[in-house]
Amino acid sequence: MSDVFTLRGPIKKERPAPAQRSVAKRSLDGTVLGTVALEPTIFGIEPNMSVLHQVITAQLAARRAGTQSTKTRKEVRGGGKKPFNQKGTGGARQGTVRAPHYPGGGVALGPKPRKYDQKTPKKMIRLALHSALSDRAALERIALIDSFSWTEPKTKGALSALSALGIEGKVLVVLSRTDTVANFAFRNLDNVKTIDSGEINAHDIIDADWILFTEATLPVAKESH
Repeated sequence: MSDVFTLRGPIKKERPAPAQRSVAKRSLDGTVLGTVALEPTIFGIEPNMSVLHQVITAQLAARRAGTQSTKTRKEVRGGGKKPFNQKGTGGARQGTVRAPHYPGGGVALGPKPRKYDQKTPKKMIRLALHSALSDRAALERIALIDSFSWTEPKTKGALSALSALGIEGKVLVVLSRTDTVANFAFRNLDNVKTIDSGEINAHDIIDADWILFTEATLPVAKESH
């Protein structure tokens, strides 16, 4: 009696359903104005660490200037004459004193100007962003205010707001294009980085201890057409 073998494909890991999380909405003086439910598909997924690592690595690589340059033996000035005769010295033959093993010579296989950009699919970038936001939401490091109602950009006001909200450490403040006053108020603080809501990315989120949103900049699920 022959054995029957069943061929099966790779078993796909089923990820848990997105978690339902919420955050307290406050005013700049720390007063609780209510509770806002966070979008589960953005703030409640299980972080994909491998995708997060790959996307952040690509982001850091894209920031490299790539302007480092060294001279090869043909680019170093001088060395057009043989340093000594081909034969009769008892040593190895040499053609130029600008060879890599000579002091002042060229560099063998040294760096040249290049681009370090890596092509990353948009779906991976979006998944990494949602993974980073979900990680900070799970740690309860998401803060939400109604809006920045300042009329004058004062660093003292920014410090008072962070203290009233109980935010410490490195802070990423997500602003809209109309939050010009808030941008000026936070720019003198070394532990605070401001970013436009359209430029938010996985690296800046992971690099910060707290993420501060306003109602206008809080990510929500896009409607499908």
